[in-house]
Amino acid sequence: MDKEFLLSKVGDFLDYLKKEKNYSVHTLRAYRADLRLFFEFLDDQKQDRVDNTVISQYLTFLYKYGMDPRSVSRKLSTIKSFFKILKKIGPIQENPAALVRSPKTKKHLPGFLTLPQVEVGLAIEDKRDRAILEVLYSCGLRAAELVGMNLTDIDLNREEIKVRGKGRKERIVPIGKPAQNAVVNYLRERLSAASALFVNYRGNRLTTRSLQRIVRKHLLKVAQAQGTNPHILRHTFATHLLERGADLRAVQELLGHASLSTVQIYTHLTTQRLKEIYKKAHPRAE
Repeated sequence: MDKEFLLSKVGDFLDYLKKEKNYSVHTLRAYRADLRLFFEFLDDQKQDRVDNTVISQYLTFLYKYGMDPRSVSRKLSTIKSFFKILKKIGPIQENPAALVRSPKTKKHLPGFLTLPQVEVGLAIEDKRDRAILEVLYSCGLRAAELVGMNLTDIDLNREEIKVRGKGRKERIVPIGKPAQNAVVNYLRERLSAASALFVNYRGNRLTTRSLQRIVRKHLLKVAQAQGTNPHILRHTFATHLLERGADLRAVQELLGHASLSTVQIYTHLTTQRLKEIYKKAHPRAE
């Protein structure tokens, strides 16, 4: 396939992801960056056409310059999605990336906070920030899901919230009492008339970048830098539920994951914790 033709279709691909899949600005930016790197490689190698061999050479190039398998796999996933969508909407008839195999990657166990760490991390005087962290932990939300919430999405009478997840899929998630109380306290003093649930001090909807700064500010007192992003509270939500006997499929529904296998990674964490408890508690464990 002609490189210049494919390059001209990057905008169509990103527009499709935005309009049909409801992907966040952050995700679209990542896809754009991945494709830019791929086309820069083609330019450097003076490749005018793209096929499965060239794509495989690109992966080899990434490995050669020290990129880890997980990152290489993500770059390939972007390329596969690019050709898959172009084939779906019509400009091409074949997907040259379809037969290119993804590199094997080790399963990454997500980190999580202990309950004492959560309690200390959520002891926040600022009412808005307290409500943000309480909702993230209570409902297991992605960062984009939280900043995308509107006032009309929370129903305190029914003790639930409506969440718009990936691909515009909506789900209903219960919200716990501490999070409800934190939201009520925040709304009592909020002055903005914006439709967004969480706003900045100018009254505008929070951005994911602002959310990351807020969470990092408050979690630094209980966790290292790598454990201070909004996603750590999502991991913690899932882990704590499973540790206390929640059904794996129920946690899958609460998290909004399409695949059960995505959630099963958390069982490694809980199984390891059970082994540690067993060794400490059982008289004949050792």
